[in-house]
Amino acid sequence: MRAPQIHPSAIIEPGAQIGAGCSIGPFCHVGPDAKLGEDVTLRSHVVVTGDTEIGDGCAIFSFAVVGEIPQDLKFRGEKTRLEIGARTRIREHVTINTGTEGGGGLTRIGADCLLMAGCHVAHDALIGDRVIIVNNAAIAGHCILEDDVLVGGLSGVHQFVRIGRGAIIGAVTMVTNDVIPYGLVQAPRGELDGLNLVGLKRRGVSRADITALRAAFQMLAQGEGAFQDRARRLGEETDSDYVRAIVDFVTGASERSFLTPGQGQG
Repeated sequence: MRAPQIHPSAIIEPGAQIGAGCSIGPFCHVGPDAKLGEDVTLRSHVVVTGDTEIGDGCAIFSFAVVGEIPQDLKFRGEKTRLEIGARTRIREHVTINTGTEGGGGLTRIGADCLLMAGCHVAHDALIGDRVIIVNNAAIAGHCILEDDVLVGGLSGVHQFVRIGRGAIIGAVTMVTNDVIPYGLVQAPRGELDGLNLVGLKRRGVSRADITALRAAFQMLAQGEGAFQDRARRLGEETDSDYVRAIVDFVTGASERSFLTPGQGQG
């Protein structure tokens, strides 16, 4: 078994579980309920506390604080958790909080994510795989970010907002309502301004599916009836899995309204 490499100045509290091949640098602090998978790297001055589970191959950089209690005045010390998936990279000064009892008790970040310097992920947020959160962006409590979302630098996502898979949020944007899968949101108050065509092409989505998504977006923007009604009609007409993802997202349960094409909130 590959023994972990732990700097003499690091503090590993009794009860902490440290996986094979881990590297823990100078002045790190790992709390008693923390669980580090195999080959996790903590650079210097990293704090991992709370009931926090970190997946294999993760890397956490200096001065990040992972698993601290929520910044929620309703929190009363209840036992809640944080899970971070394999190979996720957490850069300098990132803060990630555990959940709250009222919000389900779990904050979760998926695999292969990148949280750039200065980001914040609040209590009960559920973040999918391959999500990128750029420098100094903030994800509020109870948000859901599906797979392959990109949140631009200095952006803020309001509590309870859902962002569908493959969507992109431009820099310096405030997102106050749900964002459809593959949507492009930009402007200071967050306007749905099109589709994330660059991201779709980079992931190798077929021309036929991109054409179907373009047509679906136009129907959502200009069709008759309420936004949800337009989405339901799309569901009756499409055979594209990508369009179906938008339909399922719009017709699913939500605590917020939606950003709609050309109209902001809907």
